[in-house]
Amino acid sequence: MPGFWSPPEGVYRGSDVVTVSLGMFKDTAYRCPAADAMKARGYLPRARQERPREVLEHFALGPFMKPRSGPLHDGLRQWSAHARSVYGAAFPPDPSRPLTEVDPWTFRHRLPAADHRGAGEYRITVWGRCLRSPDGTTRELRLPVHRIGAAEPRPGQVAAAALATAEGLPGPLPERVRVVEFAVLDGRTRVLFEGTREKAVEQYRTGGGPEALSAVLDGQQYRPGPSCAGCAYLPVCPVLRKAPGLLGPDTPGRPRRTWSVTNGRSYRDCPARDHMRRLHLPAADAVERGAAAERGRAVHAYLAQRHGQGSLRPCTVDVPAHWVPAGFDLPADEQRLGRALLRHHAAVCPLRRVRDRSDVRAEPRVVRHDDTAEVIVIAEPDLLYRDGDSWVWRETKTSAHGARPAQDLLRAYPQLALAVLLLSRGDLGGSASRARVELEILRPDGADLEIIDPYAPAHRTTAAGLVRDLTAGWHRDDDYAATPGEVCTRCEVARWCSARTDATDAA
Repeated sequence: MPGFWSPPEGVYRGSDVVTVSLGMFKDTAYRCPAADAMKARGYLPRARQERPREVLEHFALGPFMKPRSGPLHDGLRQWSAHARSVYGAAFPPDPSRPLTEVDPWTFRHRLPAADHRGAGEYRITVWGRCLRSPDGTTRELRLPVHRIGAAEPRPGQVAAAALATAEGLPGPLPERVRVVEFAVLDGRTRVLFEGTREKAVEQYRTGGGPEALSAVLDGQQYRPGPSCAGCAYLPVCPVLRKAPGLLGPDTPGRPRRTWSVTNGRSYRDCPARDHMRRLHLPAADAVERGAAAERGRAVHAYLAQRHGQGSLRPCTVDVPAHWVPAGFDLPADEQRLGRALLRHHAAVCPLRRVRDRSDVRAEPRVVRHDDTAEVIVIAEPDLLYRDGDSWVWRETKTSAHGARPAQDLLRAYPQLALAVLLLSRGDLGGSASRARVELEILRPDGADLEIIDPYAPAHRTTAAGLVRDLTAGWHRDDDYAATPGEVCTRCEVARWCSARTDATDAA
């Protein structure tokens, strides 16, 4: 309830103006509801932390949206040139409907007295290409996205966009309003709203606008993750746990960044590849979503749903013929293989050890702040479960071959090395007595379950060295230069790299 919302210790309210951006209306795991609520309500940290800024521009749509920005990585330069070309083709000049780009609009509503949130004024700001007709009677908001997904934007977001476009200042209020989503990758467009100014206002009132606004302003969930790197409230966050020295690098004065083992492997292959993935530049489906990779993701999705949402009964060999989760399109042979792998999982299903639902975390996000390296470390184990009062970290891999795994498991699967460090430091809590890292490998002829003791000195030494090797060069790097070679042929973002060699341009 709104009346129970309260900020953490260490912040103060700098204004009675509530300002909500359109991006806050998106339902995404990359946003932190509590941070959005504090920012919208005008709260500021009492102790400011000034961190060095990144040398390169790190916002993928920044150069497309403004003529000037920071220095650009080669990949972002290629992507931005593509964006401008595609935008021009998607919206050619129309003499019958001339539109001129203008400054973004802001909807403002001043109250006669402060309300239950202590707000004297509410604002909704838009971000995108804002255009109007010469006589001011027509306005159009073009919202750039990388791709247009199958799911429609949330009604509250659309309603807020329509309201701010219809009623926002500066400029004379229009008679007609149009809100369009524009895919920078391929130029596709999707009309989200079109109608009169009065219809836009009515849609906000009846189409979920006030409810969506309340959800943003009254958000209380702290959701550590990628957004922590740029969060002004990180020093006062009551949820994000510190893990000093976890990664190894101790280079003062570096920008705050995020890191995962996936980033580390990608950077090891090619620094430019990791940087372009961090920018979320569109990846080539032919590379990233091959049949084998999709089968592996489908198996993981099935197990996550079974372990995280179903009953606590251990998995059995009774796997449905139509087991593939929604959103996956697998060839018949991959469906059959996936089902066989899932049947083998029954022999090593961890649910046989748990007591209640609180003992299981399916695909949780584990986030720690290495404040020595100034890095937000993000891991997503396939499963965390309790054996007695000890936590067990389980990773599951699928294989189309019958070969047993390599002996050096930590080097073959670096995510196990990070798991060893987190468990051995006691970062997950619980007792050390049965804490362990497990690697489950599902093969056509059976299942292997490898056990790694995180407290064994040899394992801890190896794990620390592997993680340090994966992070040291990246931690010092500001340029992310490409290292073209054989890796280009399997690089999912090679399209945006001018240094690529023999790489496909498919997207």
